[in-house]
Amino acid sequence: MATVVRSFAIQGIDGYPVDIEIKMLEGQPSISIIGLGDQAVKEAAERIQAAIDESGYVFPKKRVIISLAPSDKKKSGSHFDLAMAVGVLCQNGDIGVKKLPDYGFIGELSLDGRLRACRGILPMIIAGQKRGIKKIIVPEANFKEASLVHGVEILGFYDLTGVIRYLEGKTTGIETHMEENEKILEESERILDFKDVKGQDELIEAVVLAAAGGHNMLMVGEPGCGKTMIAQRIPTILPKMTEEECLEVTKIYSISGLLPNGHALMKYRPFRAPHHNASLNALIGGGANAMPGEVSLAHNGVLFLDELAEFSRRTLDALRQPIEDKKVSISRVNGTHTFPSNFMFITAMNPCPCGYYPSEKCKCTDYEIVKYRGKISGPIMDRIDIQKEVHPVDFFAIADQKPCCSSEELRLKVKKARKIQQERYAQESGINCNAQMTTEMIQKYCALDPDSLNILRETSEKYGYSARVIHKLLRLARTSADLDGEEKIRQKDIEKVLICRELDKSNSKMVVVK
Repeated sequence: MATVVRSFAIQGIDGYPVDIEIKMLEGQPSISIIGLGDQAVKEAAERIQAAIDESGYVFPKKRVIISLAPSDKKKSGSHFDLAMAVGVLCQNGDIGVKKLPDYGFIGELSLDGRLRACRGILPMIIAGQKRGIKKIIVPEANFKEASLVHGVEILGFYDLTGVIRYLEGKTTGIETHMEENEKILEESERILDFKDVKGQDELIEAVVLAAAGGHNMLMVGEPGCGKTMIAQRIPTILPKMTEEECLEVTKIYSISGLLPNGHALMKYRPFRAPHHNASLNALIGGGANAMPGEVSLAHNGVLFLDELAEFSRRTLDALRQPIEDKKVSISRVNGTHTFPSNFMFITAMNPCPCGYYPSEKCKCTDYEIVKYRGKISGPIMDRIDIQKEVHPVDFFAIADQKPCCSSEELRLKVKKARKIQQERYAQESGINCNAQMTTEMIQKYCALDPDSLNILRETSEKYGYSARVIHKLLRLARTSADLDGEEKIRQKDIEKVLICRELDKSNSKMVVVK
């Protein structure tokens, strides 16, 4: 009779249970691992043999067959090692485990029997909890992360010997319960704050507008005017993540192997700033095993693309789906993987190739400027709500000025506006902020008076706005009213958001001579 040991695998950002079946037959000593495992799974044969020998047991001199079920799903990773080793020892009669189906096993074995940390622990533990597994054994290094899941007992061990001693009833294992306040690490000192910014009050007002409604934003200005400085501080004014959002982000970072050392839970909103040389797979996600890209690593946070015009046209156009759908789907032969990508899209670029338009230092022609800005496709520009020109500041003129409002003060404004939106969309599924409003909801919540409608119509006709741009302007106006606590959109809200399309006005002034 075969021995069955429970373990787990990853598909997308979710885990699913895997039954590891071990059967020993008479014949030439060998070990065969079947069930669509990748190279890391197949190499487990050598690791578990060495680990078992180091633990004081002798690997059986028989033909060993290990099957990973379901066998029609591709499996990757080295975290099946521990389950395989325990299964071999049980099948050979070296150890006897009571209620083996109640246990789940996750962990990579080193050649000396130590348990190495694994990526993707959190989604695998969640999968075990849903299946009703009562106890899950993990490497000691993954104990904090695994303990975030309620309803399942987590046991952490340093090596295979410790696991065997526990299964035989000789030890109790690591303490399995953590206090609720220990699961979320204490907030470290934040060194980034908006009070460091001077001379950009108008831009900061636009940033608060973007943060309050979850809108996308483009900053255009010459080098050194503070674009990157401001972008880096945007996460500090966003509302703190809920427990559900923290778990979503932690799952993504766990799968990617990017959890900070010693951290069990991602508490802060992510800020991702990939270089313009980043490949399509690095930005969107992909690879042989379909790993999350930057758009997913920025989930519930900020994706910042500096030097936007330097990114390849193909890479930027690939952002259309993640920005619009808040998720990205990656198709592979073995299935389609879907990763969440609900982020604020913040970008920055120079106004021209030399970077100094419209100052006297700029030597670029209108044609060169238009060509430079034309690297960004119209559909991408349509998906950017706020387009602000950032003007340089005179250091000596602002040296004695009072600093801007602190991040905490700005966060209170954003939090107040977000609360209004959450109450408004309480009955709407999947809608948390104004930027996520559907067309039907825009008609319901963004009604304009005749004067405001005329202003919007005239501006639209002048600059040739698409229906998508108009919808974005209405969403922005709704956010502007929410920041002031107003129930209805006012004319001043429309005028305010039209100012946020400065790039349209700048482009219209250029005459390209062919």
